[in-house]
Amino acid sequence: MAKQKFYVVWDGYEPGVYSSWNAAKQQIDGYPNAKYKSFASRDEAEKAFRGTYWAYAGKQTKSVSKSLEELEQLGVYLDSLAVDAACSGNPGDMEYRGVHTRTGQEIFRVGPLPDGTNNVGEFLALVHGLAWLKQQNSPRTPIYSDSRNAQLWIKAGKCRTKLAETGRNDKIFEMIDRAEKWLATNKITNPILKWNTAEWGEIPADFGRKK
Repeated sequence: MAKQKFYVVWDGYEPGVYSSWNAAKQQIDGYPNAKYKSFASRDEAEKAFRGTYWAYAGKQTKSVSKSLEELEQLGVYLDSLAVDAACSGNPGDMEYRGVHTRTGQEIFRVGPLPDGTNNVGEFLALVHGLAWLKQQNSPRTPIYSDSRNAQLWIKAGKCRTKLAETGRNDKIFEMIDRAEKWLATNKITNPILKWNTAEWGEIPADFGRKK
């Protein structure tokens, strides 16, 4: 089994060393100019945390990836859809995409769109993925997301964002409105599964831009 990664948050809601991306992500989502980076071991992460972000910014750290065989042994459904979002700033330029988990083939990609947030992108990615699977007549194909917030918003049928309308992000709010209407008029039959980043590595749809 490949080793997990550790995440240092220098500037976030609660700075520290985190043993999972999900835990670290909670400290940076919505936090202006958050500073964080992943490391291959706890020792490296703790040493980095004692230093400054700028000593590590832009430098490569060891990354660990798992083979398809390893993922399958860990219980990952490879014949599935994986979705993820990225945002440069919060708010900032937001985009999202969906890929086939086994092959990594990109199925759809939207953005970048101005003045969005990562959480909104994760929500829209899930709805887009669910709608796409319905169009493909694949009512039982699982869909993976690493965002717990997005999954809760899907369950509620509502994008519970605090994002302010700026005029520049009208397109995003139009997409949110369409997504909520789709959720209100369509029964979800596809399993929505949480991607276990700590154990499996980054989700296949990841944009690869984490510090």
